[in-house]
Amino acid sequence: MNRTIGIVLIVVGAVMLIWTGFTYTKKEKIVDAGPIQISADRQKTVNWPPYLGGILLIGGIVIIATSKKIS
Repeated sequence: MNRTIGIVLIVVGAVMLIWTGFTYTKKEKIVDAGPIQISADRQKTVNWPPYLGGILLIGGIVIIATSKKIS
């Protein structure tokens, strides 16, 4: 179980180091006056610090290194 968690942390950490965020589009209502509705597409950005990916990567390596090998 620990090896699986370690591998997941390594993969997530590497992905977070490569892609430091993503952008998505959200539809928002601008005017809602009875039968008249006006909406606009707004771009939202989600960013995370690159050091967080490095911490996850190192944590995954430590978990794999310290887990006992079952044979």
